[in-house]
Amino acid sequence: MEYQEPATPTPAEETTPKRRPRNWQQIWMPLWLSLAFVAGILLSTYLLQPPKASNRISSKQMHKFDEVLEYVNMYYVDSIDTDKMFEEAIRAMLQTLDPHSTYATAEENRSLMETLEGSFEGVGIQFSIMNDTVMVVAVVTGGPSEKVGIRAGDRIISVDGKKIAGTGIANNDVMKLLRGKRNTAVTVGIKRQNFPQTYYYTIIRDVIPTYTVDVSYMIDKETGYIKINQFGGTTAQEFHKALLTLRMQGMTKLIIDLRGNPGGLLEAAVQICDELLPDRELIVYTEGMRINSEKIYATRYGNFEKGKVAILIDDFSASASEIVAGTVQDNDRGIVVGRRSFGKGLVQRQIDLSDSSSIRLTVARYHTPSGRCIQRTYKDGTEQYYEEMIKRYERGEMDSADSIKFDQNLRYTTKKGRVVYGGGGIMPDYFVAIDRDSTLTSCYQVINSGVMVQFAFDYANQHHEALTKAYPTATAFVANMKVNDQTLNSLLQFYTTKTKQKVPTMNAASREELRLWLKALIGRNLYQDKGFYPVINQTDKVVLKAVEKLKTEN
Repeated sequence: MEYQEPATPTPAEETTPKRRPRNWQQIWMPLWLSLAFVAGILLSTYLLQPPKASNRISSKQMHKFDEVLEYVNMYYVDSIDTDKMFEEAIRAMLQTLDPHSTYATAEENRSLMETLEGSFEGVGIQFSIMNDTVMVVAVVTGGPSEKVGIRAGDRIISVDGKKIAGTGIANNDVMKLLRGKRNTAVTVGIKRQNFPQTYYYTIIRDVIPTYTVDVSYMIDKETGYIKINQFGGTTAQEFHKALLTLRMQGMTKLIIDLRGNPGGLLEAAVQICDELLPDRELIVYTEGMRINSEKIYATRYGNFEKGKVAILIDDFSASASEIVAGTVQDNDRGIVVGRRSFGKGLVQRQIDLSDSSSIRLTVARYHTPSGRCIQRTYKDGTEQYYEEMIKRYERGEMDSADSIKFDQNLRYTTKKGRVVYGGGGIMPDYFVAIDRDSTLTSCYQVINSGVMVQFAFDYANQHHEALTKAYPTATAFVANMKVNDQTLNSLLQFYTTKTKQKVPTMNAASREELRLWLKALIGRNLYQDKGFYPVINQTDKVVLKAVEKLKTEN
């Protein structure tokens, strides 16, 4: 993809004092942690409330800080990257507060804002690096690349005369080369299948929209499906458009898939809830020690206030996703299906710094309408906070709802009196265990190898004309395309060639699942997510459970 979110900083590792540090990070980690301890206290007392005499940073504290830096400058063995040192010290400092107070450089801020605002400036392609070559996976309709004639399946071998094929180039490096200011030009060298020559295209960069609604379609004559990948500046508008389209197609039941959705803008989540709730229903409220509490209610402008609703969540659904799920559940507006959500309910306020970097400081906590706090505990530190997700697997929480223990002191009720629990995350009304079907193990061995994605890409590229002629729309592809035995066997031979492993023994169920996944991946290459999700959802147990319960729920 042209856009990739910056990596989340990982917790600092401890150093061993008896051994001489061997790299820059190990040398400086003790200093960072010392500064973090002091500065974390300073932030919590100085930034979060109007300074009073007793809360000001003392001259003694500032002197100690300066003293450490002075000795570093005087005696440290190597040259110092001061900018990097201070940025990492700030990151470590904020980690002493809570897991979600963070620091972002100016560059990271730009990337984040592009994601949330729903656009960036570039050439308008999706790409993937395969066999050390940049492959064009999809071209944005109406975008700059499509206008000059670039197609899905093209291989980019050079950018502005610089060779990039076979050089070990990474995704971030490709993005830096292709992205740039609007109306600037970039020239790419293209190799196209079945043509020996290299084609050169000069692309004028433009504003490229990004979308947070992956797909919307009718699962059956009554049930619509909308998948949201995150909550950004355009989410409400995209959702509203999808909602109206599905209603025109006869939708009376709606599934909103928030699995894997890490959250985003609170306002976007509120607007989604407003589409579903009648006037004056409570959506969410926030409480903090140093900011005013705020309650947010639905308005009278909802476009789906009567039909049945199901929200799909899993352990990667967080923040704004949990607000939507909790609001629907607490107001008895619909059902929640899947697995317990992440448990991120801290409200961050972005504070911009003078060099265009920023800190995102936790100032409050989210509460669902029943009073539940979404945030799970982080009293044992950031490292334990994230490891708790691994422990959910170890405790069997992904396999059985009975393995999930609730604090009886955090018992709440919905509007109709159903019992729900606080303590972190949203527990679904209908639990669906993680799929561990042993009969499909051999199938997923092939799927997870990575070669299947490449085979599907090559197949869609080589048969593009015939496939799009036979199936001119995503709907036609989903309804009528079948992966025959010859194509399936070609995939298995490709797997053997690439991995140097024997094809795993498969029963009939494994072969059918493999056939389905191959069709979905081919569909994604032809019609993006409209050719993928309607296929893969046919055997998705969470989706099937939601469809079943929407038929029986009052």
